[in-house]
Order: sequence, then structure tokens, then C-alpha cells
Amino acid sequence: MASIFSKIVAGEIPSYKIAESDKYYAFLDINPLAAGHTLVIPKQEVDYFYDLDDDMLSGMIIFAKEIAQKMKAVTGCKKVATVVLGLEVAHAHIHLIPMNNESDVDFRREKLKLTPEEFQEIASKLKL
Repeated sequence: MASIFSKIVAGEIPSYKIAESDKYYAFLDINPLAAGHTLVIPKQEVDYFYDLDDDMLSGMIIFAKEIAQKMKAVTGCKKVATVVLGLEVAHAHIHLIPMNNESDVDFRREKLKLTPEEFQEIASKLKL
């Protein structure tokens, strides 16, 4: 069965797309820790991040780097956190989170509640 992320890539589930290439897809997290919180995934469905082959893994980091650079410029944050975690979706992914202090990346924090219009506005500013 395809992961929820594969269904997003296939267009079966809508997303707020930030960037896309032939191998990778980036979209806003619908339960964000901060405005702009983005997920970067390989289009190829691989469960564990470190099971990606070297070319796919390095390409994903380079793809994420361009998004993170734009995110930093658009949000004015001090840094963009790059977090690899997650057992809830069996599809490798990177979280890119604008941060000004380490508590901004505490996944136990309450998530932002954004309207579709707010998500769309953020996506349009971050879109590559």
C-alpha cells in the first residue's frame, strides 16, 4: 500500500507544494511547528532515510538546501533546522523548520493551526 506521501506525490491527496524535481518533492507540513515548516521527500518510496542510495540521499540534501536558503531569506529566522525523524509515515523525509531558538524544534509543542489561506500564502512565498 502506498504511503500518504506517495499519494501526495501522485496528486491523490492535495498538498501545498514548495518545490518539485523528477526525484524529489517538498510541501508544507499540515501540522507545522512554525510557519513554513516543510517536508522534503524522495518520490521513490523508501521507508528509512539511510536506506536511500548515496546518490538519492545526497541529491535530497542538495534539493533541501535550496529550499532552506529561501526559507531563511523569506522568514528571517536565524537558521533552518533540518530534522530526520518520524515513525508515523513509512517514507523517508526531512523536516525543514525555521528556527530562532532550539525550542522551536520541539515536536512535543502544540502545532500551529493555520487556515488554508494562510498555508497558501506561505507556500506562495516559499515556492521555488
